Amino acid sequence: MSKSALLPLALALTLAGGAAAQAEGVKVTISCGSVGAEQAQCREGAKAWEAKTGNTVDIVAPPQSTSDQLALYQQILNAKSGDIDVFQIDVVWPGMLGSHFIDLKQYVDQATIDQHFPGIIKGLTRDGQLMALPWFTDAGLLYYRQDLLDKYQLKVPTTWEEMTADAKTIQEGERKAGNDRFFGFVFQGRAYEGLTCDALEWIVSFGGGDIVEADGKITVNNPQAAKALDLAASWIGTIAPDGVLNYMEEDARGVFQSGNAAFMRNWPYAYGLVNSGDSPVKGKVGTAALPKGDGDGARVAATLGGWNLAVSKYSAHPKEAADLAAFLTGKDEQKRRAITGAFQSTIPALYDDPDVLKAQPFFALLKTAFEGAVARPSAVTGERYNEVSTLFWNAVHNTLSKQGDGATNLAQLQKDLNRLSRGGRW
Repeated sequence: MSKSALLPLALALTLAGGAAAQAEGVKVTISCGSVGAEQAQCREGAKAWEAKTGNTVDIVAPPQSTSDQLALYQQILNAKSGDIDVFQIDVVWPGMLGSHFIDLKQYVDQATIDQHFPGIIKGLTRDGQLMALPWFTDAGLLYYRQDLLDKYQLKVPTTWEEMTADAKTIQEGERKAGNDRFFGFVFQGRAYEGLTCDALEWIVSFGGGDIVEADGKITVNNPQAAKALDLAASWIGTIAPDGVLNYMEEDARGVFQSGNAAFMRNWPYAYGLVNSGDSPVKGKVGTAALPKGDGDGARVAATLGGWNLAVSKYSAHPKEAADLAAFLTGKDEQKRRAITGAFQSTIPALYDDPDVLKAQPFFALLKTAFEGAVARPSAVTGERYNEVSTLFWNAVHNTLSKQGDGATNLAQLQKDLNRLSRGGRW
């Protein structure tokens, strides 16, 4: 399928940059994320590779929603289209898309691969083949307004119940002071993969399990998981706006960065943006590990995220595409992105780099978040993960929307997952 035929079918995909091909080189097309500074950072790295190699890069911007991205990528790859050479893929996608990607071990030496966290490399390896190179990693964080905590003589909350109470106190105070648009807490509440990430954190933090355990057993229907979802549902229309039910990452950041929220759940990328030169809350924001729930098994939990670069089997220039992927995920480029964009590196050595720590001192605080990181059940569910996640986020969204309580919706989810797995046999 040609580019002219394919792109109209994928209306969400738009060309975002790149020069015309130079006669002496080839043109490589990369799909970079659309959240925060991702496009600008990708473009800067691509320009450096162009200068080094004499090749050119076209950058395409996929939809912001990870769910829409996955659907679009599946369409492109199932068509065996070579329109995109390098794909930015979520950490949970290798099991679903890996058959369409080349083994990067053919083009990247082992020393380069060994720079990265072994656990991430393991997750990107399928049947001994390296499906993608790690670009940046993520874990959910709690963002808070330190100035408002000080104003109302509050400490950083360590439990969801404390956060709920503190958000209510600050919200009431700020509204009495004249800001009718102020809310206590914003997060990712739309029915998409981002809600799976948020809700998994709530459930695990309450000791409610991992949706599907490593042995394939479905455990999501339990009282602690229901309690977590019911607490989250109580936020809607009280400390969180009704509109949060359609929020993705950038929607939450927009409200928080404008000064209209006390707390926010988001990924590390938001730190550099909320503290940028023109940010209304610059210098007023702190970060911490997400709160924990209560009861037996309560713990700090942050969903593990992260994005990686994979090369399509249908690329006309696999060698150059692999070289671009290796360059963008390399130590020098990751250091630049960490310093200028606060992107969380996949290379352990950079966490001890004085230049990185000087520019992003909050990196030192992220260790706690990563210690509590939990993986989505993509490994055990394999090619069915997207269906699992869709069922999960719909059950959660129904609960948040007051269409049934946590217990009712999780009981139905358990039945749906049992049918999908044929009794736990994924």
